[in-house]
Amino acid sequence: MRCLMKAWHDNEYAIKNWLIKQTGNQDQAQDLLQDIFIKALQHKQVFCSIEDAKSWLFKIAHNCFIDSYRKSKLRITVPELEVEDKTQGDSQDNATLMTDLQHCMTRVILELDEDDQEIIELCDIQGMKQTKYAQLKQLSLTATKSRIQRARKRLRRRMVSACQVKFEHNKVCSFTLRK
Repeated sequence: MRCLMKAWHDNEYAIKNWLIKQTGNQDQAQDLLQDIFIKALQHKQVFCSIEDAKSWLFKIAHNCFIDSYRKSKLRITVPELEVEDKTQGDSQDNATLMTDLQHCMTRVILELDEDDQEIIELCDIQGMKQTKYAQLKQLSLTATKSRIQRARKRLRRRMVSACQVKFEHNKVCSFTLRK
């Protein structure tokens, strides 16, 4: 237990600062810091045999941070989509169409593979900068840009096939609800 407490005391400040930088939220960083300490406590029997305690703690911090983002994926909120209005129907009908299209898009996103879901959720829906995503996933910026372009293309293909979305001038002009 003494080895754990010494390592924690030596590294807690650095881990907390790293978490604040990653999350941009001091409360969330503090919650993650507590989770990391609990995980370290669960391994207290073997902690003294770990060669590099700092690396171990930062690896746990990185994993906890990734897990927190994956958990947030379950609460997907889709931003308003731009739909070209070709009819002069009332705004109630347009709002219903938007809601229907958002539901279809949410289902399609959940059908994508985990990597595509994650990059679309974090970068396109939550607004995370691609540079931050690249750092988070330990990728180059070029690899991140390629990955998000491929994910967007797969999302678009799935929207066309699953919801019969048709585009005109890169705007949705029509779609059919999927049952």
